[in-house]
Amino acid sequence: MRSSLKLLALGLCIISVWHIAAAKLEEKFAWKQLIFDWPSAEAEQQAIRSGHYVVENNLPLGVERWQDKIFVTVPRWKAGVAATLNYIDLSTTEKSPKLRPYPSWEANKLPIDVQPQDQKTPSGGRLDAEKAKDAGVELRDNSTIISTFRIQVDQCDRLWVLDTGLADILGSPKQITPNAILVFDLKTDKLLRRFTIPAAQTKEDTFFANIVVDSERSECNDAFAYVPDLGAYGVVVYSFRDNKSYRVKHNFFHFDPLQGDFNVGGVNFQWTDGVFGLAVGPMQPDHSKDIYFHALASTKEFKVSNRVLQNESHVTGGDSYYDFKYVGDRGMNGQSTAEVYDKETGVLFYTQVNKDAIACWNVKRPYTADTQGLIDSDSHTLVFPNDMKIDTEGTVWVLSDKMPTYLYKELDPSTVNYRILMGKNRDLIKGTPCEM
Repeated sequence: MRSSLKLLALGLCIISVWHIAAAKLEEKFAWKQLIFDWPSAEAEQQAIRSGHYVVENNLPLGVERWQDKIFVTVPRWKAGVAATLNYIDLSTTEKSPKLRPYPSWEANKLPIDVQPQDQKTPSGGRLDAEKAKDAGVELRDNSTIISTFRIQVDQCDRLWVLDTGLADILGSPKQITPNAILVFDLKTDKLLRRFTIPAAQTKEDTFFANIVVDSERSECNDAFAYVPDLGAYGVVVYSFRDNKSYRVKHNFFHFDPLQGDFNVGGVNFQWTDGVFGLAVGPMQPDHSKDIYFHALASTKEFKVSNRVLQNESHVTGGDSYYDFKYVGDRGMNGQSTAEVYDKETGVLFYTQVNKDAIACWNVKRPYTADTQGLIDSDSHTLVFPNDMKIDTEGTVWVLSDKMPTYLYKELDPSTVNYRILMGKNRDLIKGTPCEM
C-alpha cells in the first residue's frame, strides 16, 4: 500500500511539472527520402550517374514559411546533395512533395565537382570530420548558395540565408566559399545582398549553422542578424544598415560539460556544441528586446538585451560581461536545437531533442521546470526535432529528421524519416502553464 502511494505521489509530481497540451502537432509533409523537382527526367538521371545526386545523402534540416511557400534547407553534409535551399508550394495536396530549388537550380549548383566518398557513413559526426580544405573558388554569381542549415524570413519580406560555404562536410570537406549572409527579396526572388563574414571573425573550430534576424517592418534598414558559432563559442552580429559585422564572446556561449550526452532514436552520442538556439523576445517599453539564447549541449537558458549586442564598442570592449543574464534551467535531458518567440501569445517555443518533444515557456513567468509545458512528445514523429518557426498566422512549424541516425548509422529508406509538422499556437499551449 505504501509503495502504491509513493508511485501515485511520483505520478502526480511528474504531471505537475510537465503539463501536457491537449492538442498535438499535425503531420503536414513526410518523406522516406527527399525528391526534387528536376528540370527533366534526363537531368535527374544525369545527376545520379555523375554523383551530383545521391538520394540517401539528402537530409532536410531547416524550415521557414512565407506566404504560400515552405522553405526547406538541405545542408551538404555529404556529396550528392541536389539543392541546398528549396521550397514547397503550400497549395500542393501531395504528402511527399518534390522540393523546388530556390531561387533557381543554377543558384544551387556547385562551382566545382564534388564526388561521393566510398565510405557512406563516417565513424562520427561533425566533430570527427576532417578540417575543410580551401577550394579557393571565385563565384560567377553572388546568388550561389553552397550549403545552408538555417534560414529566416524577416518582417520586411526578405529571406536571410546563412551560407557555410562548405561541401561534403562528413567526407572530404571543402570550403568552396567563405561563410556568408545572403538576403533575398521574396517578392522578386532577387538577391539584395551577399555579405562575407570576415575571416578574422572566425576561428579554427568555427561552425555557423543558424541565423536569427532582429527587425521591424517600419525600420527595414535597421535590421540586425545574429549568427551563433556553435563550434568556437561566439556570436557574430551583423548590421544591415552598416553592412558590417563583429564577433562577440561570452562564457555563456560555451557548452555544459555535464550535458553533452545524447540519446536520440536509439543512437547514443556526445556533442560539445555551444550557442545555437536564439530567439528575439518581446519589445520592452524602452523599445529594446531581450535576445534569448542557449548552447545545444546544455539545459540552461540565457538572455541579453539587443541594445547590448548592437553596441559594438561596448559588447566587444570587455565591460559587458554582466549584461548577459542567466534565465533558468530546462531540467534533465532538456537539450534544445531551436527556439522561437511568438508575439501573439508571449510564449517561447523550443525543441527537446532528448525527449522527442516540443515544449513552451511564457516569458512573463519564472523559468523553472513547473512553469514549462510539454506541447507534444512522440517517439515516432518527433525523433530529433531539428528546427521550428512560427509564421504570421500563428502556425508553429516543426521539422524532424532523425539526424543522429543519418550522421552515425544509416537511415532506412523503406520508412518515413523526415517530417514537417504544424499546429496553431493557442491550441498547442492550451492546458499548459504557457497559457496565461
